[in-house]
Amino acid sequence: MAKRNWTWRILESLLLVAVLMGVSGCNKLKARSDLNKGVQAYKSAKYDQAISFFKDAVELDPSLVNARLYLATAYAQQFVPGVDSPDNNKSAEEAIDQYQQVLKLQPAREQQINSLKGIAYLYLQMKKFDQAKEYYRKAIDLDPNDPELDYSIAVIDWTQVYQPRMQLWAEQGLKPTDELKSAKACQQLKQSNEDKVNEGLQLLEKAVKMRPEYPDAMAYLNLLYREKAHIDCGDPEARQADLKTADGWVDKSISTRKELEAKQRGPNGITVPSHQ
Repeated sequence: MAKRNWTWRILESLLLVAVLMGVSGCNKLKARSDLNKGVQAYKSAKYDQAISFFKDAVELDPSLVNARLYLATAYAQQFVPGVDSPDNNKSAEEAIDQYQQVLKLQPAREQQINSLKGIAYLYLQMKKFDQAKEYYRKAIDLDPNDPELDYSIAVIDWTQVYQPRMQLWAEQGLKPTDELKSAKACQQLKQSNEDKVNEGLQLLEKAVKMRPEYPDAMAYLNLLYREKAHIDCGDPEARQADLKTADGWVDKSISTRKELEAKQRGPNGITVPSHQ
C-alpha cells in the first residue's frame, strides 16, 4: 500500500508539472499574440493601446525581450523633451525601467546596445547629464566603432562647460566673446571646465576619424576649441591658436555639409536617400 501511495504521489507530481508546462506554453503563445497586437497599435501611433498590449505580453512572459523593448520605446515615445512635469518625467522613468529590465535578461548584443542608448538619450533629454554619459560610455564598451556615441558625450561636455562659463562671464560683466582677465576667475574656470573640454575634443576627433564626413562633430569641435581658448586665459599664443583651429573646423563643417548635400541631390539635382 505504501508503495502504491508513493507511486501515486509521483504521478500527481508529473501531472502537475505537465499542467504547469501547458499553462506556461499557453502564456507564451498569448504573450506573442499580444506583442504582435501591440506592434500594430504602435505602428498606428496608438501608443496607449500599444503599451497595454506590451504590458500584458511582459506579464505573461517576463523573458520576452522584444515585448520589453517595445514597451520601453512606447513609453519613450510619450515623453516630450523639455517639458518638466511629473507625468512627462514618469514616462521617461518607465521607459528607463523597461530598458533596465531588458539589460538584466542579458539579451543579444544589439538589444543591449539599443537599451543603453535608449537610457542615455532619455537621461540626456531630462538634463541628467552625468547619468547620460555613464550609459553612453557603456554603449561605447559594446560598440566602440559608433562615432555618434562619442559625439553624444562630447555634446554633453560642451553643454556642461558652456553654461557655467556664461554664468562666470555674466558675473565678470563680460560679453560672450570677451577674454577673461581675472587670474582668479581664470583658475576657477580651468578647474571646472578643463577636463570636460579635453574629453570632448578627444571624443570628437575620434568620431571624425571614424566618420570623415561628419559636419555636426566638426561644428562641436569648433565650439569646444572656443571653450579651450577661454580656459587658456593668460596665454595669448595658446588662445589665438585655439581660435584659429576653431575657425578651421567651422570652414570644414560648412564645406563638408555642402558636399553631403550635393551627393544627396545627385548629378541631376534629384535628392537621394542618405546611407549614413
